[in-house]
Amino acid sequence: MEYTRETYLSKLVSNMNSNQVKVITGIRRCGKSYLLNTLFKRYLLNSNVPKDHIVQMDFDGFRNKQFRDPATFLSFIDGYITDDSQYYLLLDEVQLLDEFAEVLNDLIRMDNVDIFVTGSNAHLLTKDVITEFRGRGTEIPMRPLSFLEFMEGFKGDRRDGYEEYSMYGGLPIVTQLKSPKEKSEYLENVYEETYIRDIVERNGIRNANDFEDIVNVLCSNIGCLTNPTKISNTFKSVKKSGISRATTENYISYLEDSFLFEKAVRFDVKGRRHIGADAKYYASDLGLRNARMNFRQYEQTHVLENVIYNELRSRGYGVDVGVVPAQCKGKDGKIKRANFEIDFVCNSGSQRYYVQSAFALPTREKVEQEQASLVRVNDYFKKIIITKDGPAPYHNEEGILLLNVYDFLLNPKALEL
Repeated sequence: MEYTRETYLSKLVSNMNSNQVKVITGIRRCGKSYLLNTLFKRYLLNSNVPKDHIVQMDFDGFRNKQFRDPATFLSFIDGYITDDSQYYLLLDEVQLLDEFAEVLNDLIRMDNVDIFVTGSNAHLLTKDVITEFRGRGTEIPMRPLSFLEFMEGFKGDRRDGYEEYSMYGGLPIVTQLKSPKEKSEYLENVYEETYIRDIVERNGIRNANDFEDIVNVLCSNIGCLTNPTKISNTFKSVKKSGISRATTENYISYLEDSFLFEKAVRFDVKGRRHIGADAKYYASDLGLRNARMNFRQYEQTHVLENVIYNELRSRGYGVDVGVVPAQCKGKDGKIKRANFEIDFVCNSGSQRYYVQSAFALPTREKVEQEQASLVRVNDYFKKIIITKDGPAPYHNEEGILLLNVYDFLLNPKALEL
């Protein structure tokens, strides 16, 4: 099964010949290399680009280790480009090229060179795209398969597909494995041998045990508010660990830089500002997260929330955790100030959606509980509740759109219904 990854391929195509370095970033094994070296290369060849005008370099390959030296690589490129027609450079895992920002800045000065690169370290690449390329770098974030992409190759209905997807995730190679045992063993091994080892070695982490414990904390608490100070204090009281808040913060940033987790910060909807140190962390791929938890800690409410978050991010929205300050009557009848939470405040340009994740809405009381924060938002942006199962999309008497997760995931325009 070949996934077309049409969303990402179209972004590469639309940015061709733009005098920008196109930087494809994302978690390891999400398909960046295949997108660049197979799908995009095929597009170039089908567009009549001569094969000898496509230059491929995998800096992760042992045979190409010598080309990680800037002088050696530039000498190779100078010898390869022999005429004035357009050349396309497809450079894989470019962060392994020493002084890569300077090298790419040198190459983009050539009028007949169009550069496309992949990388697996957000801090390194994003920093250099912004600061070093001086407006001549375009980042194309890539994620594991969306549910819509996943269903391209799944033989079964959407409910069975969702169960498979939310358990084993969207890494393309995992979908090709046949048995649950093969999938779980692959995910467990790749998490330890590829992701954890890479982060430890790259960042020179000395206390790997504390680092792995923090990995477990984030995996265990997807969708829960936390912050480095709370984690550090818990480690000190429970584990008798001396890990500091600063070290905890660094460890979490390493996980974010490697695209294993993303952070959603709290946003005061009425005050229109980000608030506090608490944030929610979501796993970029639930298969990897579940493997880390040995497939034992599978809480469907939190898993659903993580699935929705990943889909919103894949559609290009910036996502925050909404906080709605309001006054309400307490059990004693007195008026009290309270904060109501909205799972996701989604922004894209002037567009905004308020999205609540609810596993089920079996009673009127549950509906009122889930929409309590939404009805207190005094603006006209659309408000949505997404459930695991449910009827076809409809608007209730409060004007809130209710839809099930399958309709949401399979229809890129679902929020506009």
